Amino acid sequence: MTKLAICPGSFDPVTYGHLDIIRRGAKVFDHVTVAVFNNQSKSPLFDVNERVALLEGVTQDLKNVSVDACDGLLMEYAEQKGAQAIIRGLRAVSDFEYEMQITSMNRKLNEQIETFFVMTNNQYSFLSSSIVKEVAKYQANISDLVPPSVEEGLKKKYNR
Repeated sequence: MTKLAICPGSFDPVTYGHLDIIRRGAKVFDHVTVAVFNNQSKSPLFDVNERVALLEGVTQDLKNVSVDACDGLLMEYAEQKGAQAIIRGLRAVSDFEYEMQITSMNRKLNEQIETFFVMTNNQYSFLSSSIVKEVAKYQANISDLVPPSVEEGLKKKYNR
């Protein structure tokens, strides 16, 4: 039986921190599906299709990783895909309380699917998509925060 994990997020945009979690998950699971969710409470810079395309480009070297767009509840999506696990990244202690709430609700919705927390590499512990967008908006160097294709996408979004 293939062990499938879902790595969910909004990925607006994908950062090296996200890629760190995805790559490490791909070493543990037979297959990882990166699920790009359209969070209605956020106003994304990139639309879902753009985020999927960026992720497909930066994960193309990972043969056991695929990217998908989805709406709705994560646990319903994971069940439909036949996933056994969810992979969530943790940057700092401040992430833990929020992630614990989400995981507790997910377990209530489907206790058969386990959640695995992966600590982000220390060099990315401060990194978030929000910070990247803010820094990119003011034309600062983000080359060590995001892959080149994402950097180009951000430059286009901010008309540079």
